[in-house]
Amino acid sequence: MKILGISGSPVINSNTDRLLLQVLRASNLEFEFIKLSNVHVRPCLACKACVEDNICKVNDDFPAIAQKMREAQAVVIGGYTPYRLLDAFTKAFLERLWSMRHLHSLNENKYAVTIVSGLFKEVRAAALNAMATELQMERMHHVAEFEIEGNVPCLTCGYGDNCKNSGIPHIFSREIKASKDHCVAVETQPVWEEATKTGQLLGQFLTGQTDGIPCIRHN
Repeated sequence: MKILGISGSPVINSNTDRLLLQVLRASNLEFEFIKLSNVHVRPCLACKACVEDNICKVNDDFPAIAQKMREAQAVVIGGYTPYRLLDAFTKAFLERLWSMRHLHSLNENKYAVTIVSGLFKEVRAAALNAMATELQMERMHHVAEFEIEGNVPCLTCGYGDNCKNSGIPHIFSREIKASKDHCVAVETQPVWEEATKTGQLLGQFLTGQTDGIPCIRHN
């Protein structure tokens, strides 16, 4: 396996999933896609049982994912921003990378792309910065980051027009009615083309078709 995709979005076929998969496919590399909501990855328990061998001892699915991380040359990590924060699935996964980092930096010199979706640009930027900090601590080459304009769930929950806590009036106006027609697909956003080019370039670099890869992070 050349490249591993990790999505923290629990939404089925989400914008985050689709952009992440587009990067993987555009690379033309062998890849695997893992949706964290379909596996069990707890937050780090700070037990330090991994200190001697860099292998996490928590009995969940992370140790198997860590092995896939070891085998991959690059990773694409996608999350989203509920409550103006990076989601819990992605955060827990990033915390668990400590077991691979201390002493031996097992992820050092791997290549990484990050993706975040959300309603507000400043929140997306903060989440991407948090992810970038983690990757820097892992000594990975963080070559690209992408923001996706997200969608308020009130558009499709079934009660968006009547719920007093609906986000629709705040995001749109009180005249807008709940409808999936107001949802914005990632394929219609400029980030789709940018991410496709990044996947292609990353694939060419990892297969030796080009000698170097520039820093191509997108804000």
